[in-house]
Amino acid sequence: MNETVEISRKRLIMRSMRRGIKEMDLILSDFASRRLSSYDADALATYEALLEESDLDIYHWVSGQSAAPDQFTALVGDIAAGAKGLTRPHATKPNF
Repeated sequence: MNETVEISRKRLIMRSMRRGIKEMDLILSDFASRRLSSYDADALATYEALLEESDLDIYHWVSGQSAAPDQFTALVGDIAAGAKGLTRPHATKPNF
């Protein structure tokens, strides 16, 4: 079955929201809703390949704890740029 680009976008947005760990739900669903509308079929295929990776690996790449594979370096950098508060929370004072 061949999907249209629009159907692929919608499917990938849903896959971004339903991960395995909450952090990745938040990071990837935010990214997908902001960026996938401008992605062409090739970029969507790269994003889909990223979603095949484990959440823990993706989180480590996005948070800078380890380097992403070459095929995902630019994409992970783009995701990380919009996920600053989610991957590196700002220290806050306790509210006592």
